[in-house]
Amino acid sequence: MNDITNLPALPDRLSSNPRSPHYDEAAFEHEIGIRLNGKERTNVEEYCISEGWVKIPSPKALDRRGQPMLITLKGTVEAFYA
Repeated sequence: MNDITNLPALPDRLSSNPRSPHYDEAAFEHEIGIRLNGKERTNVEEYCISEGWVKIPSPKALDRRGQPMLITLKGTVEAFYA
């Protein structure tokens, strides 16, 4: 069983892209789960709890660098250690 008492607090905004200013490598040492409007999402690239949005990759569209375009979904965001 995981001991979540000594895990660092999750940041308000976090990105999984190392080029982003909101990327925090220490937060990714443990598995993170995201719920949007009560439904668990597994494909979240970036989230912001205070502003209430998550960004997920588009299934087909790519930007000029070949990275997937991100779609913003709004609602109640909850981040937790899985």
